Amino acid sequence: MPSKEVNPDLLKERHTATFDPHEFAVFWAGGEERYKEKKSLEKMFLEDPALKDDLPISYLSHKELYEHSLRKACIIGEKIRKLRAEGEDGVDTYNALLGGSLGAAILKEGNPLTLHYVMFVPTIMGQGTMDQQVEWLSKAWDCEIIGTYAQTELGHGTFLRGLETRADYDARTQEFVINTPSLSAYKWWPGGLGHTANHAVVVAQLYTKGEFRGLAPFIVQLRHSDTHEPLPGIDIGDIGTKLGMKSVNNGYLGLKNVRVPLNNMLMKNQQVLPDGTYVAPKNSVLTYGTMMFVRCALIRDTAQSLAKASTIATRYSAVRRQSPIDPNQPEPQIMDHTTQQLKLFPQIAKSIVFKTTGDGIWNMYNVLSGEIEQGNLDRLPEMHALSCCLKAICSADAAAGVETCRLSCGGHGYMDCSNFPTIYGMTTAVCTYEGENTVMLLQTARYLVKVYGQALNGEKLVPTVAYINDALKERQFVNFDGSLESIVKAFQFVAANKIRIAYEQIEQRRRQGHSTEMAANLSGTFLTAAADLHGRAFLAESAYTELLAVSRQVSPALADVLKVVLELYLVDACLNRIGDFLRFIDLTDKDVTTLEIRLQNCLKQLRPNAVTLVDSFDLHDRVLDSVLGAYDGNVYERIFESTKKNPLNKEPVNEAFHKYLKPFMKAHL
Repeated sequence: MPSKEVNPDLLKERHTATFDPHEFAVFWAGGEERYKEKKSLEKMFLEDPALKDDLPISYLSHKELYEHSLRKACIIGEKIRKLRAEGEDGVDTYNALLGGSLGAAILKEGNPLTLHYVMFVPTIMGQGTMDQQVEWLSKAWDCEIIGTYAQTELGHGTFLRGLETRADYDARTQEFVINTPSLSAYKWWPGGLGHTANHAVVVAQLYTKGEFRGLAPFIVQLRHSDTHEPLPGIDIGDIGTKLGMKSVNNGYLGLKNVRVPLNNMLMKNQQVLPDGTYVAPKNSVLTYGTMMFVRCALIRDTAQSLAKASTIATRYSAVRRQSPIDPNQPEPQIMDHTTQQLKLFPQIAKSIVFKTTGDGIWNMYNVLSGEIEQGNLDRLPEMHALSCCLKAICSADAAAGVETCRLSCGGHGYMDCSNFPTIYGMTTAVCTYEGENTVMLLQTARYLVKVYGQALNGEKLVPTVAYINDALKERQFVNFDGSLESIVKAFQFVAANKIRIAYEQIEQRRRQGHSTEMAANLSGTFLTAAADLHGRAFLAESAYTELLAVSRQVSPALADVLKVVLELYLVDACLNRIGDFLRFIDLTDKDVTTLEIRLQNCLKQLRPNAVTLVDSFDLHDRVLDSVLGAYDGNVYERIFESTKKNPLNKEPVNEAFHKYLKPFMKAHL
């Protein structure tokens, strides 16, 4: 067992801190009340021996891992039932258990019931009529039925109009007949579909009276309520092992002449009448509400992934000593190397910025949801565009950041017991699901090009793209003084010009005779670059606005640290896009050098508080699940202890020696 004493280097780091970590932890949790709720949930779930792993799950087979995970998922579900009965099952509880750090502590490779709570139930709430919600929601909330969300197919993912699954309405029986007409039409990837769910929201091409009407969602029963056997016409199973999310039970689904009643089509936004008459939605964008909800939640999840990775790497960097800076001195903590700081500290800053931005986007989404309920759809396109590009940027940066943290830990970061492989697998998955990142950027770019045209016509744009109006008035960026506000304004000016170029590229190709669609395809790289800069400009403004606002509400000591974090984030982000800045802004060699020196100074300023800052993320050792990142810092003892759990080490001589190696070695004797 590792020593109960804390590594002296970590103790020293904690003593050098200039702020109170508890104050930051409360801010990070969302306030004192949420901090207490977090601690209460951790006690309820992490101290339950039934939810602990005796053997590291990396040693389990795919089948064993699923069965092990489903057992724990059902225990979690039972506890959620109890919380619901006591009225304590708020949104934060579900976020923590299904997409947050607490859920990852219990089920490292994902929960096979997650899509039931985060997609199946919200889809019924968002797209079902009141009568349909009455019929289905209580069963779903009580887990009398287990559902998933089946949209992606083997042959089509983000391009929804390409989906092949077909639902034909039979007015004679008032039923829909659902088919996957080809192998590529099979539903592929839904979590929990393989062997867990007995119902699914199936997204299909709707046909009534022989006419194509668009996409529609249908509640389809997949398995018998008692025996769990697949129902007639259902071909279903697990798709196999993956890079990450190994216990989510992603599945495939084929449907052959499967009939569902008329009322099983979710009809809040569009309707089919008993005689087959189709009533179109008032706005086709309404059907994308569920995915927008999930994308907004994912932005906050990426912050948690970076927080975990940076905590592990920073603590390890305080304990690991290597490569003398001064040959006459002992080996220093590797965190004393400036190159190591440059790997770690920007990831800490990004996690904080992604968290504050994610909270802001979540609040925007909730306000928008209220407006939609009142019939006001004015800001729906803006919110859709913003959620798409932020999902893409935050997930890509988080995945790259996790990998940077792994690399910063050298060879030990490559070990499974570091938990970097699992964190990376779970994080990089976000780059693909709920909209592949390139497609997300293209969707944002389509909106940006449209509003750029509106700005050229003199229209006043909505707040998140109003900087385009400003850029058209000024045409040239003047007075870049290197202040944080100046960096934010520069980001917006650069983004506006990237959007201008994308717009001009499309217009140029249209004048050459290309259709609008072909012109957009030929301009694809310009479009994604514009969307990327738009998202980064929003992140810069959000970081500046939110962190300065927080700084005015906390103690001066914490405010000083947050200001360093803000400066580090903005200067690092600027230098990472320095080519674009030089292209559109008259920066001198001195300006760039000054930014580089400021980056070095930010690293130096953050160094004394680095360990305490990641401590303040308040991540339980079970959440980190890393021999390199435990709070006590006893890295080498924990690494060695992990080897003792390896089943190969339970016997001094493995039977494979006698079966294979010994005969091979003795063959020529």
